[in-house]
Amino acid sequence: MKAFKHIIKTIVILVTISCSSNSEISLEEEDRLELNNLKEEIELLVSKETCTENTTCSFIAFGSKPCGGPWSYLVFNTSINVGLLKEKVAAYNKKEAAFNIKWHIISDCSVVLPPTELACVNGKCTAIY
Repeated sequence: MKAFKHIIKTIVILVTISCSSNSEISLEEEDRLELNNLKEEIELLVSKETCTENTTCSFIAFGSKPCGGPWSYLVFNTSINVGLLKEKVAAYNKKEAAFNIKWHIISDCSVVLPPTELACVNGKCTAIY
C-alpha cells in the first residue's frame, strides 16, 4: 500500500510538472504572438506610402537584440504618420527587450549598422549600405 501511495504521488508530481511546463510554453507563444502582431502593424504602416524622391525617405532602429541594439533598421516614407510609427516602434522595442529577458532569449552580439544612404527605388524607400 505504501509503494502504491508513492507511485500515485510521483504520477501527480509528474503530471503537475508537465502541465506547468506546457503552460510556460503557451505563455511564451502568447508573448511572441503579441510581438508578431505589433510587428505586422508596423510593417503595414510602413508599406502604405510610396515615394517619389530620396528626400522623403527616413529610417528607424527596429527590434531589440538580447545583446543590445536593434535587429534592423526600418526604412519608410515620411509621408506616413511618423509620430504613430515612432510610438509603435518604441513599444515594440520595449516589449521585445522584456521578452528577451523574460524568456532568456540569446542571439549573436553582432552590431547592425544603420544605412549609409536612402534612395527612392521604384516607389519604395530603400536602404543602401
